Formats: sequence, structure tokens, C-alpha cells
Amino acid sequence: MEQKTGTREYLLLGMVGLILALAIFQSFQIRGLKTAQPATLQTASSGAVDMTGWTADEKMQYEHHGTLPARSGGGQSPSSGGMVGGC
Repeated sequence: MEQKTGTREYLLLGMVGLILALAIFQSFQIRGLKTAQPATLQTASSGAVDMTGWTADEKMQYEHHGTLPARSGGGQSPSSGGMVGGC
């Protein structure tokens, strides 16, 4: 009985350590995402997204749904479900 309890404690301790390591790793990933901005999302002094060269439809899609054009490099595929607003 003593050995089973010790094994469970080691297993539990290992799982807690794994979760802690994952949380630390993902905090570095999040920090990296916050500091890196795609070229299209670099904002002007007004804080607006640079829409030069966008078609009227692309502007409407961004304003109404929050989706970036696919050619901008920061866009999401329609099947990803990453829509900001929606009808």
C-alpha cells in the first residue's frame, strides 16, 4: 500500500510540474505574439489600420466582420471561425 501511494504522489507531482512548464512556455509565446505585428496591422498615429490599396468589399468585410484580406498576411481563412463581430 505504501508503494502505491508514493507512485501516485510522484505522478501527481509530475503532472503539476508539466502544467507549470506549459504555462511558462505559453507565457513566452503570448509575449512574442504581442510584440510582433504584421505589416498591415502596424497602425498610423491615429491608431487605425492602414487600408490603402484595399477594395471597397475588403473595407466592408473589415468594418463589419473584423476580417483582414487574405493577401495582407494577417487574414484568417473563412472556415477558422475567427470572426470578431457578426450578424
